[in-house]
Amino acid sequence: MTKECLPAKSSCRPLTFKPPALSCDSHVHVFGPFIKHPLSEDRSYTPGEYLASDFLMHLNRIGFTRGVLVTASVCGTHNGAILEALSAHPKIFRAVVVCDADVSEEELDGWHALGVRGVRFNLLRKNGQAVYRNGVGLEVLEALAPRMAARGWHAQIWVHAPDLPQLAPRLLKLHLPLVIDHMGRMDTVLGVNHPGFMALCRLVADGQAWVKISGGDRIRASNLSFDDVDPFAKALIQSNIQRIVWGSDWPHINYFEEKDMPDDGDLSNLLVRWLPTEQERLQVLVTNPAKLYDFEMERDA
Repeated sequence: MTKECLPAKSSCRPLTFKPPALSCDSHVHVFGPFIKHPLSEDRSYTPGEYLASDFLMHLNRIGFTRGVLVTASVCGTHNGAILEALSAHPKIFRAVVVCDADVSEEELDGWHALGVRGVRFNLLRKNGQAVYRNGVGLEVLEALAPRMAARGWHAQIWVHAPDLPQLAPRLLKLHLPLVIDHMGRMDTVLGVNHPGFMALCRLVADGQAWVKISGGDRIRASNLSFDDVDPFAKALIQSNIQRIVWGSDWPHINYFEEKDMPDDGDLSNLLVRWLPTEQERLQVLVTNPAKLYDFEMERDA
């Protein structure tokens, strides 16, 4: 048995800024309905059902227009929930899936037509141990890389930044765009001068990787403040703002205590601290995701 996650909040604190038109929440999850799209039996936690309609309400709450759906570890390699959401909203959703190396060409082509633009790989380990069950690893990435490259897809890497110095040479050999989740899941107590985080900044600075300045709630030392997260987000932005996207990580799965559950208004308002000008927010929330996820640069119908 796994623990059931707390439900996402149905409201959020008001935003202190107006998001630019076509703003994109570049990291969210949808689940279910479980009768059609069941979770993996072998999983680390149990989320509730969150459908495309629920995600649209989330976008409306924070004043965003577009979103990128990411297959979570609890789904294994079953992408049905996000594929169904893509089918219903092909202009405003894109997706990153999880699949095995034996996926067929027909499946890949069908996914691309729906709006899939990347595959997620779970390389996240702490003290040598996998943090979450499921997901696919580096060997699958290496096997899939040529077919991903042929479609212009990227590899989304769920990794602990301290492991990047060792992993980066192997990843860069694949000649794929790399997208690093949640600021490299960096422990803020290690500081911005940690070799792993500095390696992440160099990858971003050189244009060899994108990074999501998401998951501030996952890396902060206290649930009372994001002050310790600010230097990490700002360092990545200063490395290369053209390789930065933002995501809320809605519906905030794997939380079990009310005091820990983040508020989407609070998470969104961090953007004013990290990106103080409208031009910077336009770059990160609109221009960059349009390029990375292949959105049209005009208002969707």
